[in-house]
Amino acid sequence: MNLTQRQENFALNLFLDMPQREAWGKAGYSTNYSLAVLDVNASRLANSTKVKLRLAELRKKAEDESVATVLERKQKLTEIIRGNLLDYQEVGADGGYLSIGRDSPNTGAISEITSRTEYDKDGSNAAVVTKVKLHNPIAAIDIYNKMDKIYNDIPGGYQDNRTINIIVTSEESKKLTEGIGKFGIFNRGIDDHSDTA
Repeated sequence: MNLTQRQENFALNLFLDMPQREAWGKAGYSTNYSLAVLDVNASRLANSTKVKLRLAELRKKAEDESVATVLERKQKLTEIIRGNLLDYQEVGADGGYLSIGRDSPNTGAISEITSRTEYDKDGSNAAVVTKVKLHNPIAAIDIYNKMDKIYNDIPGGYQDNRTINIIVTSEESKKLTEGIGKFGIFNRGIDDHSDTA
C-alpha cells in the first residue's frame, strides 16, 4: 500500500481526530475551492481503500498491549462483583486465617490488605491480625451497566427521546389526537389530568 506524502499526512490528520476538511488542507491539498467541493474531495479521500487501510494500521499500532481491552475491563469488574471474603478465609487447627494466593478466586475484588501485630496484656503472645477490604461491588455493577449502556446518568435512569408523528386526515381525528397529547399519554412531563371527585 503506497500512499503519497499528502495521502499519508491526510491519514495521520484523520487519526488525530481532525475534521476531514481541516485534514485535507493541513495535508497540503489545495483549499481554493468552495466548502462543498472541499468536503466532497476530503470525504472521497477519507473513504478510499488506501486511507482506510492506513487508518486501521495506525489504530492497531495505537492499541498497546498495556491498555486493557473491553473484555479485560469487564472481567475485572466481574471479579469485583463476585468477590466474597469467604474466598480468602481458611480454618485450621489453630483457628481461622487468610489464604490469598495465585489460585484464589476473584482477587481483583481486593482493594486493601493490612496486617498488624497484637500482643496480650503482658506484651507477649504475639498475634498477627490481617484485614482484607473489598472493592464496592455495587459501584462495579454500576460501571458495568454503564459500559453495556443498560442505563445512563439521567435522573430516573431512562430517557425516551423518540418523536411520534401522527398523520391525521380528518378534523375529528385531529381533535382526538390533540386530546391524547393534552392528557400526557405522549408527553411524559405532563401531570396526570384525571378527574378526582
